[in-house]
Amino acid sequence: MSSLGRTTLRWWFKMLSLQRQSHLSWHRDRLREELRERRLAETGWQKLSETSDVLFSITRAQYDGFPTRNPSCLSGFHSSPIYMYMLAKYTSRWSFFKVAALLCNARHWNLVHEVVNPGKDHKLTEVASRHMIDEKTFQRVSGQLRRIWPLFP
Repeated sequence: MSSLGRTTLRWWFKMLSLQRQSHLSWHRDRLREELRERRLAETGWQKLSETSDVLFSITRAQYDGFPTRNPSCLSGFHSSPIYMYMLAKYTSRWSFFKVAALLCNARHWNLVHEVVNPGKDHKLTEVASRHMIDEKTFQRVSGQLRRIWPLFP
């Protein structure tokens, strides 16, 4: 990856301000999970989405300070669409949760830094619980927001 690419990713991860995961096993578990989902993907869009999740897992581990290397299939110019999709997908999720928390009048909405899939109701419950937001309100607001928010599969 180019110096500009690395700088952009560092800036992006800093903006996302995700909770640092200090155990390598956490990152390995996420990567295994994403690789399994990637193998099960059938359509081109599913493969792109799951490949971006694999890339996110790898780059997040690198950002958290763990030495990892990108698979050869994720390097070079041909991987640019995967990087762009990843940036769009996770930035959209991050923004979604900030707006949902704000619409719920969460006291500390600006401290909500989440990128889990908002299309899964159990993930919404986990996010609400982590940030002390009323779960029913958060589910309702998120359900309404999902109708108009540009979420990527």
